[in-house]
Amino acid sequence: MGQLTGRTALITGASSGIGRAAAQRFVAEGARVYVTGRRSEALEESVRELGDQAIAVPNDVSDLDDIDALFARIAADAARLDIVFANAGGGDADQPLHSLTPEAFDRTFGTNVRGTVFTVQRALPILNDGASIVLVGSSSARRGTAGFGVYSATKAAVRQFGRVWAAELAPRGVRVNTVVPGPTDTPGLRGLAGNPEQADEFVGRLAGSTPLGRAADPAEIADAVLFLASSQSSFITGSELFVDGGEVQVYP
Repeated sequence: MGQLTGRTALITGASSGIGRAAAQRFVAEGARVYVTGRRSEALEESVRELGDQAIAVPNDVSDLDDIDALFARIAADAARLDIVFANAGGGDADQPLHSLTPEAFDRTFGTNVRGTVFTVQRALPILNDGASIVLVGSSSARRGTAGFGVYSATKAAVRQFGRVWAAELAPRGVRVNTVVPGPTDTPGLRGLAGNPEQADEFVGRLAGSTPLGRAADPAEIADAVLFLASSQSSFITGSELFVDGGEVQVYP
């Protein structure tokens, strides 16, 4: 018996990185997992690896029609959710105020905030009482890093939504928590480097911002997500769990 045996989960942004690692961890613990992502080919590859306990639903969380189609698919399976890991998100590495465009602003807020809000909202009718919702923050929301204003603002917004939802959903026993990764060696992070030749240097530079002196493996973040999703965290809600190698707590 795994920690999630008999439970059904939704993980958005599960084509790669933290989402994919969380899907692997959830399946290993016995969950049935709906996984979503914009890149259909990568998503299908992930599902082939995960096996029969995973169901792929291509989805762009910034598109409300896609979100509605996702939940229509889950409802058609007569499934109810015990876990929602609202992981889909992203942003550009360099969006300083002087060159920020409305398109870049809308793209980042559309995915990170709008996508998270309406994914969770649309999940509510099929969310079991006592379920767990896990959001994704960022250590950048605690820092004034040049060029990261829009991205860090989206993650600060997600954090505040998590607090409010914890209060709103408490009567149903639904817990809402935020996992806060530090630098994590994912394809998404490496993509911010601009080109593959610079990726190792870019990740290494970010890793140097942590007391542990390295970037996280996505599986390490997935372990923290599992904790927040499982009954081991049954008396935790409205919280932030920092999985950042000490970046924010030691080097504030």
